[in-house]
Amino acid sequence: MKKYIYLMLLLCVSTLMAQHKGNYNQDEISRANIASSMGNSVIYNPVATGPIHKVLNPSNYLTVEVKGLQNVQATSYTAIFNLSQIGATAEETNELAKGRIDAVKAALIGQGISDDDIIIDVISFVPVFEVLVEKKIFSTKYNEVPKGFELQQNIHIRFKKTKQFESILTACAKNEIYNLVKVDYFIEDVASVYKNLQTKLLEVIKDKKEYYGLLGFDIDNYNVAVADDKYCHFPKDFYKSYQAFNSVSFEAIKKNKGVTEAKKQTSFYYEPLSYGAYDVVINGAILEPVVQMGMHIKLLYTKKPDKPEVKPEVKIETKHKYYVIAPDGTIDIKELQTN
Repeated sequence: MKKYIYLMLLLCVSTLMAQHKGNYNQDEISRANIASSMGNSVIYNPVATGPIHKVLNPSNYLTVEVKGLQNVQATSYTAIFNLSQIGATAEETNELAKGRIDAVKAALIGQGISDDDIIIDVISFVPVFEVLVEKKIFSTKYNEVPKGFELQQNIHIRFKKTKQFESILTACAKNEIYNLVKVDYFIEDVASVYKNLQTKLLEVIKDKKEYYGLLGFDIDNYNVAVADDKYCHFPKDFYKSYQAFNSVSFEAIKKNKGVTEAKKQTSFYYEPLSYGAYDVVINGAILEPVVQMGMHIKLLYTKKPDKPEVKPEVKIETKHKYYVIAPDGTIDIKELQTN
């Protein structure tokens, strides 16, 4: 009876553990909708496989290394759309493209976007040919004949608020302009951002030097070498792709048959720089893609060589003497005054 009760308790504990664990598995994360083993994005906060704390190796050198990162919201944006228009004649092609662009401009007036914020960049305007087959009794000829024209233009639209981008997309879509090439981010005062980072990092360096002083190191007794760097990353370089781990098909339900393979859609997400390696992070909480500007300063202190011991100079005083011999043979010793 006791063995039976003990076995029932083990089963209950196992059941409770399974319920608490939920969908999580060491090899899969179903709720996260990603799987690293299938070439998707890296699992956020992966399980650490190595030592958590790195091994410290004491050295005769003192190293002060600081990194700072500032998330900066762009002051203006430029969205670039590609427009492709075909027509029977050059005039017709140009008029059709112009009508679509004018409709986009009219829709954006009143949204804080003026006519000066929209620039047209002509990419190509070329005739399009088709092959005409001419058959004769003993031969067949293939001749290229013009059948129309193709005009490609890029529309550059500048805006200052991210909320305006929705209106831009709507205006372009209504005029059958779907090809979004890219969105550029611009910052007006870059120098002030780096100046702010420099000020914050100098405060951290000061604190670290005071810390070494508390440990018994006199920085004045060290020679210093310095290296620094600054960089700027834009959101377009930090989008990653992934595919859903599980795929479902409603066709299998409708057709009442077995498995119907469904295409897994490729998705993208914005993955900014991680803050783990930084001593200073300014505007860390972000809601939208931002420009990430960083600065890195490294100081290497080496001990100054000890000064050689200065021995007191020993002066050897030499007294010069001369001898005076009298006619009678007596000798008189005299000291020679050299001063």
